[in-house]
Amino acid sequence: MIPQPVLDVKFDNLQVSIYKSNQEMGLVAAYLASEAINQALHEKGVANVILAAANSQLTFLEGLRAVSDIDWSKVNFFHMDEYIGLEPGHSASFSQFLRRNLMDYIHPRAFFTIPSQGKDLDSICKDYEQLLHSYPADVCAMGIGENGHVAFNDPPYADFDDPVWVKAVQIDDISRMQQVNEGHFPSMDMVPKHAITLTIPALLAARKILVMVPESRKADAVYRSLFGPIVPSCPASILRKAPHARLFLDQDSAAKSFPGNIQKK
Repeated sequence: MIPQPVLDVKFDNLQVSIYKSNQEMGLVAAYLASEAINQALHEKGVANVILAAANSQLTFLEGLRAVSDIDWSKVNFFHMDEYIGLEPGHSASFSQFLRRNLMDYIHPRAFFTIPSQGKDLDSICKDYEQLLHSYPADVCAMGIGENGHVAFNDPPYADFDDPVWVKAVQIDDISRMQQVNEGHFPSMDMVPKHAITLTIPALLAARKILVMVPESRKADAVYRSLFGPIVPSCPASILRKAPHARLFLDQDSAAKSFPGNIQKK
């Protein structure tokens, strides 16, 4: 049985669903992603999915691994950002994260990744953008960073009307420290300072957007995304303009935004 939300509410165009636990949140998001993937397979014979690589996505990826009614050999995957300069195969790279937590289990049609090294950055960005245009995304699954970022569109440099879909960026120090706190790097000086990321227009171009945001450390970012102004200083606030997006919270990440509407169990 699919878990039911503790609370369903809408902010502007954004549907927000709160679940009792991170596990329930991930399970429901995986179920809805599987529905969208199967719909695309029925309509086109192929499906295209963009994924984030972050601890917030672990229960969602676990849920996807358990789905038994998808022909993964017809599904293309993209990852939405990657550090610049990491050695190929580095354990902290986002492509390796997704291989460990999903790709090695399901063996998809293709897993398109952003190179962390190689030819010039401009060519890397243009080539990956062309892939995204060639394989329009049916599902984009992502999180929200502690500073309100989506992918590596960090404040204050996020651009809601970015003219490109893929670009090189400098990573905000809050985002870099988040990687340390999540256990991906031993110290701040080991975290790369630059990355290649899908821009906000590229993320929003997907037919369906699923945003999974568990844990109390994300409560402030959730609150600013929902109750603050829609501004680049909180990039995730743009989701309130996306009727095809749905935000999934657990009771910890929702605690600041809905203190009187949920009761932790």
